[in-house]
This record gives sequence, C-alpha cells and structure tokens, in this order.
Amino acid sequence: MFIQTETTPNDDSLKFIPGVEVMDEGTAEFTDTRSALKSPLAIRLMGIEGVTGVFYGPDFVTVSKDPETSWSVIKPEVYAMLMEHFSSGQPLFRSDEDREAAGPQDTRILDTDSETVAMIKELLETRVRPAIMEDGGDIEYRGFTDDGTVQVKLKGSCRGCSSSTVTLKSGIERMLMHYIPEVKGVEQVRPFVAVDLLPLFNSTS
Repeated sequence: MFIQTETTPNDDSLKFIPGVEVMDEGTAEFTDTRSALKSPLAIRLMGIEGVTGVFYGPDFVTVSKDPETSWSVIKPEVYAMLMEHFSSGQPLFRSDEDREAAGPQDTRILDTDSETVAMIKELLETRVRPAIMEDGGDIEYRGFTDDGTVQVKLKGSCRGCSSSTVTLKSGIERMLMHYIPEVKGVEQVRPFVAVDLLPLFNSTS
C-alpha cells in the first residue's frame, strides 16, 4: 500500500490518501479523545503527541497538529498507523451505531424545512462540500436565522485555517446570496470552549 499526502490551505493540516475507500458515505471529525473513542484508528492517531484532530473523508484522512510540533516528527507515526489499519481490513468504527452517529446528517432535506432552507442545504451538499473536501475539510449546516444569516461550521483542515474567513465571505456567501435572495450573509459557528473555573474558586478561598 502506498499512502500519498497532499498539503491543504492550513499549514497545520495534512491530507493522507491511502488509495482505498475511507468513508462510504458522509464524513466524520474527531477533535478530542472522547469523540475519537468511536473509531479505533482515530483514537490511535489522537494519541500521537502533537495531533489535535482527525477527519475522515470519502478517500482521505486529514490529520491536524499543533503549531509547535513538526510534521517530520508526526508523519512517520501517522503513515505507520494508516498502513497497519487499511492493510488489516479492520472496521473504521466500533459499531454501526457509532458510524451512523459520526457522519453528518445536516444537509438531509426534511419535510419540515422551508423552501429556502432546502435550497441552502442542496447548494451546500452539491456545490460547496465537494470543493471543500478537495482541501481536506468539510462544511456543516447549522441553521438559518430570521435575519437571513446562514450558520455553518467548517471542519477538518478548514477548522482554524486563516483563510477560512475568505472562503466563507468570497466563496460560500457570494454563491448562496446569488442563488437565494433570502440569504443576507454567512457566519461560522464557533465551538464552545470550556473555561477552567478552578483558579477562580482558589483565588476566593
């Protein structure tokens, strides 16, 4: 097995292409060890010092690292783990339930969706998602507000990428506003960051 790598717009994310199918449908992202427990491969990759995220695409795995760690240190371990996993034929997820929960269901058009939301989901699925996957990432639909703002979440190599704002405004926002007059803008939903409250309690004691 020969595993290729491709750079992404994010210097801290690399796209690894094993030459075999990774996800038969959808994508999956793991940004901490808790979420990675669903996948034996993901939990091993997250165990590499410096790795901060793992993303599964249709035929690639994107690995993200912290800025302080060099790719020359991480890449050999990633290569070895990917080679071992895809050569063994082991399942990517621990169970069918974990597989179903990991894949995005955000662009499935529901009976309760308005015509505008259905059009937004259709464009994200058919026009935006394939282009972003080329860069080792994905986009997740998170909502459509009363003031006409489409809320999305960027994943994989696009998460934390310095050019993600340009991608949102110059690419995604412009296209959605062109095809759907009701859309007035696009914004990225930021992940919740837990705050350590222990020092606050200690300072008052």
